[in-house]
Amino acid sequence: MATVAGVVPFTTIDYPGCLAAVVFFKGCPLKCPFCHNPDLQENDGKGEMDWADVLSFLSSRKGKLDGVVLSGGEPLMQPDIVDLAREVKELGFKVGVHTSGVYPEKLREMAPYIDWVGMDIKAPWNKYESVCGRPKMAEKVKESLSFLLEKGISFEARTTCDPDCLVPNDILTIATELKADGVKTYAMQHYRTFKGDKHPPEQSAINQFFTPEALAPIKAKFSDLIIR
Repeated sequence: MATVAGVVPFTTIDYPGCLAAVVFFKGCPLKCPFCHNPDLQENDGKGEMDWADVLSFLSSRKGKLDGVVLSGGEPLMQPDIVDLAREVKELGFKVGVHTSGVYPEKLREMAPYIDWVGMDIKAPWNKYESVCGRPKMAEKVKESLSFLLEKGISFEARTTCDPDCLVPNDILTIATELKADGVKTYAMQHYRTFKGDKHPPEQSAINQFFTPEALAPIKAKFSDLIIR
């Protein structure tokens, strides 16, 4: 049974171009230090809402929302996530997914019910283990990325620019790797502090990723570069 952490009833930013609700799930296999929802990394098995109540709420939003985003944590960690995506789709909503890409097999199973994916690219491939805190994750993310490209599923690749983990040249490396794979849409995300953040970086360190000089070679690689 899915472990639901909560629902955001309305958002204009979590699913580009759609008015959406966001359903958050507990649990993530990664330990990224810049995680914006660190409280959701562990799954204690105690949901804050029953899935039936989530469906009831979503049913009441028909005609008012375009889509529903499944987020977390890592939503694909939920054993029944494919069924949940199908049930949301059957309500008539577009289905978006926020994922780290480390469950390519589950992504394939969900594909018939997915309209859009926001996939986190944590670091250059050769730095993945040190950034996400788990070994052998880069190959799984590459597999997910290849699947999205092969099937033509709408998605954005995105990276949180944490100066404690990355430097501007790392972002250029990521952009170069993604461009070579055929990615069209890339989002660079400002590091933002979160509850319990013990070592927030200086704003000047964050800003170095977003100077005109740093952005110019990245903008040249993508038809759609998003800064958020």
